Amino acid sequence: MGQDGAAMRRRGVLQATAASVLTIAGFGGPAHAQAKGSLKSTHGTGFCNLNLFLAHALQLAKADGLEIQFVNTPTFAEQVTFLGMGQVDLGLMPYTSFIALFNAGAPVKIVAGGGIEGCSIVARPGLDSAAKLKGKTLGTFQLDTLEVMPYDWLKKHGVSFKDVTVRYMGNTPEAVEAFKAGAIDWICTIEPYATALVNDVPGAVRLSDGRDIYGAGYTDCVLACRASLIKENPAALKSVIKAMMKAQAMAEAKPEEVLPKLVGTYYKTSMPNAQLAMEKQPAVVDARSQTDFILQRTDSLVEMGYIKNKPGRDAIDWSLLEQVIAENAALYASLKLKSA
Repeated sequence: MGQDGAAMRRRGVLQATAASVLTIAGFGGPAHAQAKGSLKSTHGTGFCNLNLFLAHALQLAKADGLEIQFVNTPTFAEQVTFLGMGQVDLGLMPYTSFIALFNAGAPVKIVAGGGIEGCSIVARPGLDSAAKLKGKTLGTFQLDTLEVMPYDWLKKHGVSFKDVTVRYMGNTPEAVEAFKAGAIDWICTIEPYATALVNDVPGAVRLSDGRDIYGAGYTDCVLACRASLIKENPAALKSVIKAMMKAQAMAEAKPEEVLPKLVGTYYKTSMPNAQLAMEKQPAVVDARSQTDFILQRTDSLVEMGYIKNKPGRDAIDWSLLEQVIAENAALYASLKLKSA
């Protein structure tokens, strides 16, 4: 894929997103008021979603009078744009996707963390260096950390993104099957799918787990919401954040009891692969220490043609997270992974 063509495709998606956001903003308003006692959320497929998945599976916010409802979408793109268009209240998504939405004018804010690490670049047998990927086909998702990470990794190793062919996939299962079938040469994906590919495809090579580029503990996904909800219904948002914190505590203390509740329904993988994936991509609610990392990744998005203006600190609002932490000191103290 040529650089000019790639830029045009990216700009087209961004313009479409911005148009949708403006259209909904002009005719939305009260129509988006959530049902009493419930919030609607989209989600991804990786282990960074574990806290939200477990909170949904066990309805951990019910004690605070809130039901967490999932809105499932057929493609990754819709997981993101549903929040931008106000069709859901919140969503757990790659921070890069959030930044593009925010830059396009969507009224959204980051309010909590999703997960850390767990992104991997996996290549087919013999493709064990950046140089060997020239002319090869990458399977990834547009406006995703899983597109930015290959861009950053190739750049670090002196290879231009324009020297590879990029194929945008509809969803993770499609991407995984394409890799197994040899329809794509390399893939950037999340857990548990990265570990499954390395284990299940003979000779598959894990070229990067992200730590060689970003360092240990880098964030992947975030919990974002409609900005107006922070003032309209802070109690509901706090209930979701608290529920996710409860889920993290359960997952860290008794992973052997948590995984059976999620594997099969929320994660289409084997239990051994899930156990490995859980270690590689922990779900962490308190992402305050990742503020600078999230905002610094905008440099790559500018270079890739996705955004023109870098979002400021106002894109992130940790105030409700900090209230939940202050009001649930014992629960927060029990968490192993956190910013403080």
